[in-house]
Amino acid sequence: MLVGVVSDTHNNIRNVKDIINIFNKENVEIVIHTGDISKPHTLELFSKLNCPLMGVFGNNDRTEKGLEEVCKKNGFDIKNPPYSISLQKKNIVIFHEPDAIHEYLEKNKEIDLILHGHTHRYREELIGNVLCFNPGECAGLVAGKNAIGIIDLNLLKIRRIFF
Repeated sequence: MLVGVVSDTHNNIRNVKDIINIFNKENVEIVIHTGDISKPHTLELFSKLNCPLMGVFGNNDRTEKGLEEVCKKNGFDIKNPPYSISLQKKNIVIFHEPDAIHEYLEKNKEIDLILHGHTHRYREELIGNVLCFNPGECAGLVAGKNAIGIIDLNLLKIRRIFF
């Protein structure tokens, strides 16, 4: 199963359109957004995906009215973090801010993959036996490099795509 991972889009409409095209071309089976979508009209663009969208709200999403309505309208599964899911027998936890990851892992041992955003910085590291991944930003605000990730869940292998 191929999973697309995107973070910190921050209303960059052009980049979101590019991201959707890449994920559709790569035939990902689900896309996970790790937060900071920011505005309902940006979230609405993800309805052009050829697969389901799920994820978490970020710190810039929490006060934005209308995001939940867009989720309901389009069948998006976006919740407040942390959000635990299971795909292909892999236990995945989605955060926005990474601050609570270590504490979470101390209390929850059956985790295969942690996804987060917020820092706008690429991260791919093992914490014990748990793969932790942040694709970096997609709005070009901090790092100046736009990237998304595609994870092969069967192999737990990550491919980062710059655009």
